Amino acid sequence: MWEPSEVNAQLHMIDGKKAPDLIITNAEYLHSIYKKWVTGNIWIAGDRIVYAGKEMPGLTEGAEIVDAVGKKIVPGYIEPHVHPFQLYNPRTFADYAARLGTTTFISDNLILFMSLTNETSFALLDELNKLPFSFYWWARFDSQTILQNESELFNLESIKQWIARPEVLVGGELTGWPRLMNGEPDMLASVSAAKIGGKKIEGHFPGASERTLARMRLLGADGDHESMTVEEVEARLLHGYGVTLRYSSIRPDLPHLLKDIVDKELNVFDHLMMTTDGSTPSFHLDGVMDKCIRAAIEAGVPPIDAYQMASYNVARYYDMSDLHGIIATGRYATLNFLEDEYNPVPTDVLSKGRWLKREKESTESFPPMDWSPIDKFAPDFDLDESDFRFEHSIGIEMLNDVITKPYNVTIDINGDKLAGNHDENYLMLLDRNGKWRVNTVIKGFSTGIQGFASSYSNTGDIILIGKDKKEMHNAFKEIKRIGGGMVLAEHGKIVTTLPLPIGGGLSEEPVQKLIAQELELKKALADRGYTKGDAVYTLLFLQSTHLPYIRITQMGLYDVMKKEVIIPAIGR
Repeated sequence: MWEPSEVNAQLHMIDGKKAPDLIITNAEYLHSIYKKWVTGNIWIAGDRIVYAGKEMPGLTEGAEIVDAVGKKIVPGYIEPHVHPFQLYNPRTFADYAARLGTTTFISDNLILFMSLTNETSFALLDELNKLPFSFYWWARFDSQTILQNESELFNLESIKQWIARPEVLVGGELTGWPRLMNGEPDMLASVSAAKIGGKKIEGHFPGASERTLARMRLLGADGDHESMTVEEVEARLLHGYGVTLRYSSIRPDLPHLLKDIVDKELNVFDHLMMTTDGSTPSFHLDGVMDKCIRAAIEAGVPPIDAYQMASYNVARYYDMSDLHGIIATGRYATLNFLEDEYNPVPTDVLSKGRWLKREKESTESFPPMDWSPIDKFAPDFDLDESDFRFEHSIGIEMLNDVITKPYNVTIDINGDKLAGNHDENYLMLLDRNGKWRVNTVIKGFSTGIQGFASSYSNTGDIILIGKDKKEMHNAFKEIKRIGGGMVLAEHGKIVTTLPLPIGGGLSEEPVQKLIAQELELKKALADRGYTKGDAVYTLLFLQSTHLPYIRITQMGLYDVMKKEVIIPAIGR
């Protein structure tokens, strides 16, 4: 990590022959191994802690000296399970999260893997590594949907190239775990390659029985983040899983899980982690990992344990405590300064030796990333009357914002409009290159949306929803015009837009502005009858075959339980 010349300079600081760049005096800091607050001085050279202890350096001339009296210092927070493509992009999310103390991210690579060559993806990873954050990554083994080119895209050679990257720490998450349990050779080979490469395997086992947990542990799974009850937490711990508790926009389980753990007096906090699990932007109005820490403290978790769950526990689990999660010699100089241990929002943030926040004010601003390697959303086709034929009697009914089931369509769907006295809408999944479409009806999305279009989806294909075919077409034309995003149309006008110019799925805006755009869109949808939890997740998961019971995919309308296409995609 450090060149010999840098290490020699650091040794000279220990010997009193050279001054550190930064000296933090009177530091009351959390020592992650002792699990207690200790007082001392922290010497920093560049992005590294050269020394943390009672001593002062022999030479201080030219060093920045910060007196931390009255503050408590904790390691920078780690988000161990982040999907950094939920309308925001990795850079904008990291910039936002870092001001709140979250400076290390273990991130999903799905969008990069599906939309770019590995060479291009790795170039973007190298660019992100230049920022004063710490980005680590997953290596996905499946698309969590049904793709027309799944076997071609998710091939072992490409997956192994990701596994070989030093910043890739984990294989998965295993949304396609039934394929592993059924002995599918490609999935077995991917897991084996990751294990040989020293990577953890992250499961995705909602509602799994003890026998399933045991089977998956034998097949190589190391961790899981799908616990919804304290009994499920206990079962995963019983079988030796690394357990990550969720606090997300669709699964806000963390507070009640921790309260139940406290009430049962389970002394397991050293073996727990926390995540916001790729929440949509507005969920982060009040924080990222600081939000999780606050929830933990409010649930009765001792503060030191709460901070460890968002730092040292993650670093130890992923075998990177030599760099992260502990304020000690040789680690990254990534520190959060707190007013007190009960308020996890830092007043000052130091990340890899660079001040990102001083006395509650943000300092550095970072140049935008070059996302031009991701193809622009620019469909070169239009729709015609034949595309808006809806003829099948099987539709999708929403049970909540992400769970769907098949249902029999009984209304007349042959006209140009549907009535506003029910919650059934036309639904089309359209190939972003115009080669195919899947038409059906969705029940439970809204009662009053005339036309809605989204280029944000699991696969980057286009979703059209509405009661008025003309307004659906208008919304489609508008997302083409703006280069991707979400558009609501009615009465011949565009009501609201959320532009997503990076590939049609990601925003370039700072997260604060993106939150306002998202809330405006969600309010417009709610005003027109959307009553479920999170509309953005609805759009993302309409194609996701790791969820029951019916999904709209590139292959057609798909029965998840029977593993069969009910209504095939139609070529255009």
